[in-house]
Amino acid sequence: MRRTSALIAGGGPAGAVAALLLARSGAGPVLLERSRGTPDALCGGFLSWRTLASLRQIGVEPEGHVVRRVVLFAGSGRSESPLPAPAIGLSRRRLDALLLAAAQAAGAGVERGVAIRSADERTLHTGDGAEVAGETLFFATGKHDLRGAMRDADPGADPAMGVRVRLAAHPALTRLVGDAIELHAFAGGYGGLVLQEDGSANLCMALRRSRLRAAGDLPGLLRLLATECPALGERLAYLAETPTIDAVANVPYGWRARTTGAGVYRLGDQAGVIPSLAGEGMGIAIASAIRAVAAWQHRGAGGAIGYQRDLARALRRPIMLAGLLRTLAEDRRGSALLLAGGRVPWLVGKAAAWTRVDQMPAYQS
Repeated sequence: MRRTSALIAGGGPAGAVAALLLARSGAGPVLLERSRGTPDALCGGFLSWRTLASLRQIGVEPEGHVVRRVVLFAGSGRSESPLPAPAIGLSRRRLDALLLAAAQAAGAGVERGVAIRSADERTLHTGDGAEVAGETLFFATGKHDLRGAMRDADPGADPAMGVRVRLAAHPALTRLVGDAIELHAFAGGYGGLVLQEDGSANLCMALRRSRLRAAGDLPGLLRLLATECPALGERLAYLAETPTIDAVANVPYGWRARTTGAGVYRLGDQAGVIPSLAGEGMGIAIASAIRAVAAWQHRGAGGAIGYQRDLARALRRPIMLAGLLRTLAEDRRGSALLLAGGRVPWLVGKAAAWTRVDQMPAYQS
């Protein structure tokens, strides 16, 4: 069995930021990531002003497509408000590559192409039969659960699923979307659309499984939504003829990790899953990593339980409010209320601020 002082499961934003900060502190972390390259992950594509401030706090300055407005579409209705401060659209491929490169430059050991099959306390079992144990484990596998460390979340009778498609770069699409992040509400779900650094657009949707069952398959569902939602249909015209459709089932929106095992820090979606309507998934990933490393610097492996309790408390309000907004977006009458509220800039600003994660403790290098 191989042993290390700080072991990180997962190389997404949460794992990469943890690796970067641990390496700077001299911990010599080892990060295991299942992909050999840097894929464009299902979730993400938007970094809020608060998340950008968090990244600057640790010396990372990502550049992407500048976003200044939020536009809500529901049926034939539309409302628009400015964001509290500029955000950016940035692909996960670009963001993950940037963060992992920074972690490696700081001295973190990043091992790609390592599939983790299960976890046993602070020991990870890999696909090739090896075992890697850490004095401290930072668990950052995103929305994917791992045998031995499953989230205690009930998916419900009609569970949520995440679906993502990429719309090809086109001048007309750029004119349509511009400097906005768009929210498209429809019965049983919603979609968020934002331009990326290369001019393409990332469309992430959260919807009930019943919608997929009724449509038969994912291409059929996209065709149905294009008919139901005229503005969304106008944008879906820029899909490839045979589009790549990424999906993940049973997303436990609203779940928070209130407890953890000794020496196990749960990060990102393994700490809390905020409805994507809020655009704060990347914020939680990065904030949780900064908080976890700060707790580890003060108390080592023994800080995990207090960290998890404090993070769950910090996530309570943003996740609850985002859940309320999600419930409204999925219902026709509720989406009408969202449209009315979206015409009041100060209300949109408050909702945007209240769905951000509280400012993290300052990182001590």
